[in-house]
Amino acid sequence: MPQSRLKILLLDSGKEWGGGTNSMLELLKRIDREKFDISCCFYNNYARENNETIGDTLAALNVPVFFIPQGAQPAWAKWTKEIFRTLFFFHKKTRLSSIYAIDKIWRINPNIRKINSLLDMGQYDILYLNNQPSSNVEGYYSIRGLSTTVVQHCRIEPLLNRQIVKMVNSLCHAIISVSAGVQDKLIQTGVSRDICYTVFNGIDINQPLPDGKPLRKALGADDYTFVFGSIGALISRKSHHHILQALQIFNQAFPDARWKMIIVGAGPEQHKLVKMAADYHILDKVIFTGFKSNAMEYLAAFDAFILASHSEGLPRVILEAMLLNRVVIGSEVTGTTELIKHGQTGLLFAYGDIRTLFQHCKTVYQDEQFRHQLAHRANHMVKTYYSIEKYVVGVEAVLGNIKHGDADD
Repeated sequence: MPQSRLKILLLDSGKEWGGGTNSMLELLKRIDREKFDISCCFYNNYARENNETIGDTLAALNVPVFFIPQGAQPAWAKWTKEIFRTLFFFHKKTRLSSIYAIDKIWRINPNIRKINSLLDMGQYDILYLNNQPSSNVEGYYSIRGLSTTVVQHCRIEPLLNRQIVKMVNSLCHAIISVSAGVQDKLIQTGVSRDICYTVFNGIDINQPLPDGKPLRKALGADDYTFVFGSIGALISRKSHHHILQALQIFNQAFPDARWKMIIVGAGPEQHKLVKMAADYHILDKVIFTGFKSNAMEYLAAFDAFILASHSEGLPRVILEAMLLNRVVIGSEVTGTTELIKHGQTGLLFAYGDIRTLFQHCKTVYQDEQFRHQLAHRANHMVKTYYSIEKYVVGVEAVLGNIKHGDADD
């Protein structure tokens, strides 16, 4: 098969605009159109807070896009799954497999047929899955009967079971991990090492950097106010509640300190987090901004960036904070630990260790010189190893060297 103009259908089953979306867009802006003819397929035409949709953005990049609308879960499926959750409450494996069987009937199988039809009509060479295997099951099975090959871009520490590992090994031709930790997780759970590649996330290190002072002023923070900040969807995995718990201790230790915590993001945990901040008597110091597309401006307004997640891939937002010379405090999880070398390019704490997180907040608040030293070394690391050009070249190399037809039918 000629490699000069590979036709690729990129499938994204996500529901919101996140870091993986931005990484995907950065790739589409720069990928060699002489070699790769890319179209996209999305389940949701999600939008940023300025009402710009992913469809609008792709159109501006001259990338064709198809949408497969997802219907509401039918009542029978909802009731049946609730029955299974009750019946098999003490049998997790049986419970999960039963629920998956219901999802397969009403959601997965219809999507398989629609994606298969798109691939067949477009005669695509590669189906490029932009998430992780457990979120792209229908993509894998949609190539049945076609000569299309599958490339998976795994952007977060994956959730795998025996069935998904078997599916990947049977149907996937290459799986790109955004960090060494993500690749290690894939191999440890049984994914064939032969199809695994690591291409580190990257950012545009030459982009104009925003001035955070105007936004600080708008947020009510003067030159004497220390601004902690975090950016990410308000979901349980991001563990913003751990940050609030640590800042409650900080507030008790420094009752006269002038500080603010800016939480940028939206999601189902917001009400719970607002109530927690109120219960801790720090709501006057915590600002919830909702989703914002100008994340870099907020990062520039912070003095310290905190990421307390339970799991990550290789967080772009940490790279962006480091590019802006902002000190980073992160939980000791996959991806984050590859960017933060404790005491050198940032500070790490064991996931859920509130006391250590507080100590790190205290350290960066009190020791300005140390804070700047960490930020300076991190900035140098990002510029040296994590440019967007290296990321794009790495992905192009994997896509361009696929040996079509190697995976099992």
